[in-house]
Amino acid sequence: MPQSKAPLMSPVLIGGCMVIMICFAIRASFGVFQIPIAEEFGWLRSDFSMAIAIQNLAWGIGQPLFGAFAEKFGDRRAIIVGALTYAAGLVLSSFAVTPGAHQFLEILVGFGIAGTGFGVILAIVGRAASDENRSMALGIVTAAGSMGQVIGAPTAEWLLGFMPWQSVFLVFAASILMVLFCLPMMRTPPASKAALEESMSDILGKAFRDPSYTLIFLGFFSCGYQLSFVTAHFPAFVTEMCGPIQPGGMLYNIGITSTSALGAIAISLIGAANIFGTLFASWLGKRYSKKYLLAGIYILRTLVAATFILLPITPTSVILFSIVMGSLWLATVPLTSGLVAYIYGLRYMGTLYGIVFFSHQLGSFLGVWLGGRMYDTFGDYTLVWWIGVGIGAFSAIVHLPVREIPLGERTAA
Repeated sequence: MPQSKAPLMSPVLIGGCMVIMICFAIRASFGVFQIPIAEEFGWLRSDFSMAIAIQNLAWGIGQPLFGAFAEKFGDRRAIIVGALTYAAGLVLSSFAVTPGAHQFLEILVGFGIAGTGFGVILAIVGRAASDENRSMALGIVTAAGSMGQVIGAPTAEWLLGFMPWQSVFLVFAASILMVLFCLPMMRTPPASKAALEESMSDILGKAFRDPSYTLIFLGFFSCGYQLSFVTAHFPAFVTEMCGPIQPGGMLYNIGITSTSALGAIAISLIGAANIFGTLFASWLGKRYSKKYLLAGIYILRTLVAATFILLPITPTSVILFSIVMGSLWLATVPLTSGLVAYIYGLRYMGTLYGIVFFSHQLGSFLGVWLGGRMYDTFGDYTLVWWIGVGIGAFSAIVHLPVREIPLGERTAA
């Protein structure tokens, strides 16, 4: 059967979705632990924020390393190492009683996310998919990460209702090890002869000399800043800043009786909306310029964030923000990874995307850390929101000069 007629769904795609969903269910829940951990030990908000910031930075550092490891020693071995590291970080973190210990152990969690997250899984799925289906396949995997977000934060909130946060970490450690059962599905076809002849150093050298790769790297920074700030701080922000939930109102009647519960549900709503937003962005990415779609997404994010912070924070505005921002949430991931694959090829996609993703995680570190630091300094998150608005506009602009042409065609021309 010709490659263009290959079916979209495959064991590799299904297995990749399962790994990403479990990985991101755990990763998206950390904001729910912000207040319980800080209150138990009397930590400043910035102490726990620094732990999550370090986790994001370690994730970014680990992503190209795991991508290179997978391309040299095998995708499934990279996933095994990632899952074991993730579980070890969660187990050890459950015994941490000082900010320094918790922050140090989040390095393991971050590396574990790198080994079971987008950099490794998107490269596997991208290589296994046909040219015709690649954009949508990458979108489906990304949407699976959003499904993890849908279930992760509410599950953590529910578990915290009858067990301490330390026990929840142990439950999550056992959960991430379940991804190992997906490994038999993660078999990809061998690389072509031409791809095998090109060394990693050759393709990395070409990418680093290409201004478009630098622009893609810079543009992904704001995505990490915005997403990680919201994931880590939005539940606490809603808990403290949102107007009261009125008895007899719609939210109250469906069981959301506190702003704490609303904060967890908001993260879940963002993930639910992003399932549809990511799939739609992937569908558009198959038909239109990815760089212009990315610029459009960043412009919309900027407008949504600015509007939300300018208006009074109410249960209704939280719900609307979560749905609208959620539709734009991870829509950048299949477009950015697809752009990297289209321009620079599939052979070393994991490493190349991993390096770009490091910029995303630098933004994540800054967003999470600044959120806690500025909250402790000023008592609110207002300035952090406005910084996110500014760098969102910057990302929209820097994508416009990207040359969306395969590097091989440019060289031949």
